[in-house]
Amino acid sequence: MIIIAGYTRTDAEKRDGAVEAFRGMVERARAYDGCLDFSISADAVDPERVNLFECWRDQTTLDAWRKVAKGPRGKPREVAVSLYRTDKAEKPF
Repeated sequence: MIIIAGYTRTDAEKRDGAVEAFRGMVERARAYDGCLDFSISADAVDPERVNLFECWRDQTTLDAWRKVAKGPRGKPREVAVSLYRTDKAEKPF
């Protein structure tokens, strides 16, 4: 399993528009075979922060998705995103 998680920062007045610009990509990713979860959302506390979370079945699936993902153009001011690999998932509670 592959998890991609972190955040980006953009100007506060542009954040909600940036999140909305990813709506179509989020819908396509969630329907994509091998996508376990995909979310791009506005942070509840920081008006400049956009949170990112992706969970993929495996590297092959992620590689295939990246070839067709086609997200919106534009560069965030700051990016703090990491990729994590795991072979195990379990219920936290």
